[in-house]
Amino acid sequence: MTIKLLICTIIIALNSTTVVAKTTVIYAGELLAVPGKAPLKQQTITVENGKITAIENGYTRFDLTKELAENLTVIDLSHAFVMPGLMDMHVHLQGELGPNNDRESLKMSDQLKGMRTVHFGMQTLLAGFTTVRDVGSDSQYMYAYRDAIAQGWIDGPRVIAAGGVGITGGHADVSGMKPDLMEIYTDRSICDGPYDCRRATRDAIKYGADLIKITSTGGVMTDRATGTGQQMEMDELKEVVLAAKRMGKKVASHAHQEDGIIAALQAGVDSIEHGTYTGPEAIKLFKKTGAYLVPTLLAGETVKKMAEETNILPPAVAAKAIKVGGDMKGNLIKAYEGGVKIAFGTDSAISKHGTNAEEAILMSEAGMSNADVLVSATINAADLIDMTNQLGTLEVGKYADIIAVNSSPIEDIKQLLNVGFVMKGGKIHKNTLLDDAAP
Repeated sequence: MTIKLLICTIIIALNSTTVVAKTTVIYAGELLAVPGKAPLKQQTITVENGKITAIENGYTRFDLTKELAENLTVIDLSHAFVMPGLMDMHVHLQGELGPNNDRESLKMSDQLKGMRTVHFGMQTLLAGFTTVRDVGSDSQYMYAYRDAIAQGWIDGPRVIAAGGVGITGGHADVSGMKPDLMEIYTDRSICDGPYDCRRATRDAIKYGADLIKITSTGGVMTDRATGTGQQMEMDELKEVVLAAKRMGKKVASHAHQEDGIIAALQAGVDSIEHGTYTGPEAIKLFKKTGAYLVPTLLAGETVKKMAEETNILPPAVAAKAIKVGGDMKGNLIKAYEGGVKIAFGTDSAISKHGTNAEEAILMSEAGMSNADVLVSATINAADLIDMTNQLGTLEVGKYADIIAVNSSPIEDIKQLLNVGFVMKGGKIHKNTLLDDAAP
């Protein structure tokens, strides 16, 4: 590498968080353009106006004058493994589980919570997750955050934001507070009976939901000893799905026990979140309906350890955490081997934001191939959010959501823990993979 080009590359790296060049050229030593297929060696990616305009064999050469021209940025990743940006289909960017949650819920203003969301979002983006599906937050603040990113006013991952619909006393309802506070904090999205749940679904879409999130079963983090079995009735589930589909929106369902998984799939949901006790009947329905399973093993591992090693969790929560967290891995592999489609998701907020890639390690340990783990976080995730034409692979015409690590995560999935280059929509947010080796 010439001295002038090295200096140019370093300057670009130092300023890349605030400057997006008109044309960016990336030299990729190893390129996984399409997860699930074999990576390619020595490729040149050209990016213009946030999208990929060319991918060519070999390293395209430029005369020195052009390389230093104002409208051209050259990024040397000839020593790195380059692939599409990762996607997490189950996050909650507004919070994070910890010992001060009760205090924060009383003392932290909604405005400050919004600022914290920006912080958590950047941690997620810098970890290599360029697109996320937030499936449970204070909706208007999340929609504002989503839209501010889309407008380019702030940096963060691309956000697909859910509006929640839940039943009185169910997992989506408030718990663990004295009655007068629960009355104050009960959201208008809480419903009872099919027609009220139809109203809540339409209401969520009216106010900006990209999809609907329901809770067909109880949940681990509900501070009530109400179990993890089915809670929403079939008529409620069907009305939510029908109302959402009428308005062109998908439905994701939190579900742990198989009775609630089966009911949600029969109602027509598009994804099951967690799916801890997916059994033979549920697997048949997954395959029949084409719904995705979003496993969230990291959440199970996190709460299990927290319950076993600390006294942070209330007794009702801790008991469920130990049971459910311990069972997640074994049931994922049954679904995977049974042919269920898997989309990557962590339930970050239970786990720490920015540690999303630890889910990939757990999926690999459970028995998924590393290649399929990468597919789940790229191609499958893009399909789940109906963005296959824009995301999930590195191809001409798609968004330039590109990450790089030191070596192949197909060989060593732990490489995803150290993403050194992050580009989202053509803008570079991180580049710590500088190298002296010339292409």
